[in-house]
Amino acid sequence: MRLHELSPPEGARTEAKRKGRGKASGLGKTAGRGQKGQKSRSGFKTRRAFEGGQMPLFQRLPKRGFTNISRQKWVIVNLKALNRFSDDTVVTPELLHREGIIKTLKDPLKVLANGDLHCKLVIRAHSFSEQARAKIEAAGGKAEVI
Repeated sequence: MRLHELSPPEGARTEAKRKGRGKASGLGKTAGRGQKGQKSRSGFKTRRAFEGGQMPLFQRLPKRGFTNISRQKWVIVNLKALNRFSDDTVVTPELLHREGIIKTLKDPLKVLANGDLHCKLVIRAHSFSEQARAKIEAAGGKAEVI
């Protein structure tokens, strides 16, 4: 079989319907739009989710909850991510940002206790979980609140 021998299967390609081309075409006069009414006019469009004047589904469903616009966002760092630093390093949000551990300096930094800390570090952050503070001090480091 060659490229020039290919053809679409029977019935896959159909001629476009030619509307409004006389009675004999079967789609003459009103061109399949029926008589009168909004949908028969040119330029007719409905908005998404329009259900013919019935209350749309998204408006019928109950709404729950709200978004607290004054919610405090935190940048989270786990202890296991801090094992890459050598002993006696002062770990600050700026250093973490440079290293690519955190993405932004806009939000305050909180250190959580997921994982173990194997090196002695001085960690400066805005907040620590109690378990994280205990693990840092058990490793011989310091947890300083900025």
